[in-house]
Amino acid sequence: MTKILIVEDEPNMRLGLKDNLEFEGFDVEIAEDGKDGLTKILENNYDLVIMDVMMPNMSGFDVCRNVRKFGVTTPIILLTAKGEEIDKVLGLELGADDYVTKPFSLRELLARVKAILRRSENFSLPENKLVRIGKIEVDFNGYKAISNKKDIQMSHKEFEILHYLWKKRNTTVSRDDLLTEIWGYDETPTTRTVDNFILKLRQKIEFDPNHPKIILTVHGVGYKMVL
Repeated sequence: MTKILIVEDEPNMRLGLKDNLEFEGFDVEIAEDGKDGLTKILENNYDLVIMDVMMPNMSGFDVCRNVRKFGVTTPIILLTAKGEEIDKVLGLELGADDYVTKPFSLRELLARVKAILRRSENFSLPENKLVRIGKIEVDFNGYKAISNKKDIQMSHKEFEILHYLWKKRNTTVSRDDLLTEIWGYDETPTTRTVDNFILKLRQKIEFDPNHPKIILTVHGVGYKMVL
């Protein structure tokens, strides 16, 4: 059974989400604040984490930063009352896979939950193998990247974007294609979000990120991975 952790300090919201997700057939655990959430994420295996941003003891942003630091790639959806683009971009850059701005409809949240879980199930390659991309070797099945025998920290979303570019290597991929294929719903983040993720990936795979040779910008369109 798919296992989901809800990290939310507001009791009514926390219990309401738990009841509705359990009604949909998910196995749901709860954490009452960021510190408790971080402990549970590091000590357990979840298929998805749904987490509020503004919480006592530790914010959702800080939890994201810490779990990615420890190499946990579990998909994370952030719940935020803030609608400004800078907050959304910050959450995604810290390792979140999606965000939902409060107030939101349960139908919207469930659609995003199911979309992320569906992409996670379909993410693997037909066989286990390491793929060399610039400075790193990537095991897409194991969500693992290494360089010089050292693990490289990458978020679940970074793996998805890198995998998509690799599958479409040597062809141009538009920003809209990336938004549709990776985020997978109608109300997508902005193209600026895509650009920020590409910058992060270049830092990890390019030998000279300021003069990229692998993920090239196709001006006015999008990106091309050249291998």
